[in-house]
Amino acid sequence: MNLKEKINNDLKEAMKSGEKLRLETIRSIRALILEFEKSGSGKEFSEEEGLRILTVAAKKRKEAIEQFKNANRNDLAEKEEAELKIIELYLPKQLTPEEILIEVKNIAEEAGAKGKEDFAKVMPLAAKSLKGKADGKVIREILEKLLSGN
Repeated sequence: MNLKEKINNDLKEAMKSGEKLRLETIRSIRALILEFEKSGSGKEFSEEEGLRILTVAAKKRKEAIEQFKNANRNDLAEKEEAELKIIELYLPKQLTPEEILIEVKNIAEEAGAKGKEDFAKVMPLAAKSLKGKADGKVIREILEKLLSGN
């Protein structure tokens, strides 16, 4: 079952079960997919595009959570956190910082990175390799620490 079929099936289940938040979140994901398909970009919807759409949706939720917490709007932050958990069900398992460090070390060794000056060479490789499995911000922070020798 591909991502689009899974989302449509989960949407039907959420309607039947009456889970309002789950239904809203899945509808928003489905809307993003429909928007992509009707964008006229000429691209076919693929699992990779689905992953990109879900990653962007998750990132938006994380940013909203941070902003709501800074504004002491914990009620809205909790709603965003619940939506994020639903979106993450469709994403590949996220790596822990320790797992990211191991992967980034291997990529840096393969690229022959020696120090900070090699960041621009290693970061695109790491981002591509860990796409969907880790947040780019976390990858960047770990890579910077690694290349600076900390």
